[in-house]
Amino acid sequence: MNNFIQMLTYFRIIAGPIIFFLIVVFQSFGIALFILILASLSDYWDGYLARKYSLTSVLGAVLDPIADKILITFVLLALVLALNSIFIASLGCVILAREFWVGALRDFNARNGNETATTVTFLAKIKTTMQLLSFCWILTGLYFNNALMIFLGNFFLFLALIITMQTGLSYTIATFKK
Repeated sequence: MNNFIQMLTYFRIIAGPIIFFLIVVFQSFGIALFILILASLSDYWDGYLARKYSLTSVLGAVLDPIADKILITFVLLALVLALNSIFIASLGCVILAREFWVGALRDFNARNGNETATTVTFLAKIKTTMQLLSFCWILTGLYFNNALMIFLGNFFLFLALIITMQTGLSYTIATFKK
């Protein structure tokens, strides 16, 4: 079971570049959407199964958020290129800056014995879910060539940005609170 859980995490890591090439090179939005849905579900299942079978590990706790970041980075870049969207690029830059910042906070807290300050919160899980749902919505719009779905996906991505900033702020406050 432990190997299966690790494979779910590794799947998200390799799914990112695959989705990128499917979108940018082949414009295969349907296949990219299918893989993104599988990768999104793997994010839920690896954590659920690890907790259910008491197979949580330090490596898993480190790799899980990194797998999410890799997946989100590749999908964001692919959508920016596919849509030539300054809006998605702008939101993506802020989202990625937050991800780098939180990564730095986690490293800082690990070095100072304050790991609990940046333990993944429920709101952070909602953030990731919201980001992935907005990407799925946009990809569905691209697949069906539906501008309204793409617009709604952009709206949901903006909502995800707000949650993203909130979680980054809460991690920052928890890190420097003394």
